[in-house]
Amino acid sequence: MTGIKPYNLLIAPCGMNCAICLAFLRKKNTCPGCRTYSETKPRYCKECIIVNCSLLKKTGSGFCYECEKYPCKRLKQLDKRYRTKYNMSMLENLANIKQNGLKKFSASEHVRWHCDKCGGTICVHGAYCLTCKEIAKG
Repeated sequence: MTGIKPYNLLIAPCGMNCAICLAFLRKKNTCPGCRTYSETKPRYCKECIIVNCSLLKKTGSGFCYECEKYPCKRLKQLDKRYRTKYNMSMLENLANIKQNGLKKFSASEHVRWHCDKCGGTICVHGAYCLTCKEIAKG
């Protein structure tokens, strides 16, 4: 994972922006993100098939788009669930990262999930700002 810069540790191998995840944003038992170990990380995150994939460890970038099995069954299932429930696509995120780089992707994510009312972060899982409870537009 030599391509990961410290300021982008919140972008998971699958393309998830951990900074917009409820587990990261909540006040208690916060998760530090997929690329960081912590006792407070939820069990389902610690046991994630994608983060723990042996093929992922062979990639130079640390992202699924570089894997020989991309997109694998698990990633397609995750993408479908997030498209359906949260209007966000892991596969689109990965394509964006591959084409434009992590820095541009992170900047676009900051704009996309920024609360216009208070400057907080819109949670992908609730479609509202956890700081001021403003409902996301669009």
